[in-house]
Amino acid sequence: MGDVKGFLKHKRKHHSNEPAAERVKHYNEFLVVLSEEEVKTQGARCMDCGIPFCHTGCPLGNIIPDWNDLTYRGRWKDALERLHSTNNFPEFTGRVCPAPCENACVLGINEDPVAIKEIEMTIADRGFDEGWITAEPPEARTGKKVAVVGSGPAGLAAAQQLNRAGHLVTVFERADRPGGLLMYGIPDFKLAKDKVWRRVKQMEGEGITFQCNANIGVNVPTQKLRDEFDAIVLCGGSTAARDLPIPGRNLKGVHFAMEFLPQQNKRNQGDKIPVESGGILAGGKHVIVIGGGDTGSDCTGTSNRQGAISVTQFELLPQPPDLGYFPRAAQRPQHSPWPYWTMMLRTSTSHEEGCDRHFSILTKEFRGDEQGNVKSLVTCTIEWYQENGQHKFREVPGSEKVFPCDLALLAMGFLGPEKPGPIADLGLELDARGNVKADAEYRTSVDGVFAAGDLRRGQSLVVWAIHEGREAARAVDKHLMGVTHLPSTHSGDYAWK
Repeated sequence: MGDVKGFLKHKRKHHSNEPAAERVKHYNEFLVVLSEEEVKTQGARCMDCGIPFCHTGCPLGNIIPDWNDLTYRGRWKDALERLHSTNNFPEFTGRVCPAPCENACVLGINEDPVAIKEIEMTIADRGFDEGWITAEPPEARTGKKVAVVGSGPAGLAAAQQLNRAGHLVTVFERADRPGGLLMYGIPDFKLAKDKVWRRVKQMEGEGITFQCNANIGVNVPTQKLRDEFDAIVLCGGSTAARDLPIPGRNLKGVHFAMEFLPQQNKRNQGDKIPVESGGILAGGKHVIVIGGGDTGSDCTGTSNRQGAISVTQFELLPQPPDLGYFPRAAQRPQHSPWPYWTMMLRTSTSHEEGCDRHFSILTKEFRGDEQGNVKSLVTCTIEWYQENGQHKFREVPGSEKVFPCDLALLAMGFLGPEKPGPIADLGLELDARGNVKADAEYRTSVDGVFAAGDLRRGQSLVVWAIHEGREAARAVDKHLMGVTHLPSTHSGDYAWK
């Protein structure tokens, strides 16, 4: 703790954003980052608590007070090393993580919390700018071969950890580019894809092989992986979208969010996707996004950039309390007190760019024209109540309303992994929620097959996926070698041996 009065002398400060009217004209990141001195000052606000509750908010167990202090002292390279000891990809989490660590910051009890996420992103970006982040191939190889299926954050983390343990790792990705949701789920304005590519290039330099357009169980037989690899790690994500089976669902112009979002990311990479061959564009249309989470917010930001006439977002749940940006402990609801994640109204940068938000609203019907195009949808207001301890809702009589709609995007979450492919081919056991069942060592019901990420735990955060990938890699290494020296979040042993 370099400045014992830092949290008293300095107020929280984090990056600003390009004005909404300007940033909607492009798909680039729009952060106006802090200067080096400003970030060092923010590091001084960390109190180096005896019990750092920020750790409880971070699935990766990031050693936050340490790299805050190192940043304050200007020891950037040491801060990067400490950050990398628990997080393979801090430039990703520094941009897209909702920062539960800040929600749990002790300073946040009665002040604005430390700008942990800001400091994390700056450390990682400086590491690349200074050339400190380079390929780190292992000194020796074990001769063991591991197949990682899926190249999202869980797959990338598992692959890098296993490779550094000396195993020969091949990552199979069914899309045409690696990165999973980092490449094709998160819009470029939240995570520029050059950030993904530079990590892929680093991993290739470490000896990891990426095979794209490789859909396991479709154009690559699942048995091939069983025959050619000593272990398989399934990191395919939770990609089975929740549907809305109501009248008019089959009208043209009603799409899943993950049909819409990847297309724009592909366009930004230079691909051509004509409308006549399935391209989906929001330009000149009244767009309604059904679902109030992050995916829905991403649809909002993308639709505005494509030139939508209007963007409206629906949420089935009631509107949570508006507590400002960082509520004090005394302001938080009883069911989500400090240091837990606070249930409150959150307004994203995409919402700020133009979005009419509705809560406690149920979509009942899509209506179309004679050509089969969606033109409107019918909704009603709902009210929530409890019955036998369960939350239920009922329609409010006389609350029906018709909204103009030329494009409806379904962003209501995901039901688990897609079952056709390796899950069905291997006959893997599923849990009660339809995810791949795996034990504490990430082992599935089939020997030598492991599961990690959203495919195992269900729809979650990028930071949780990285955690899962790291822990699964440790389990696979132990399975192959009888012992592992890969670091574990649970043990508190973060150093390489």
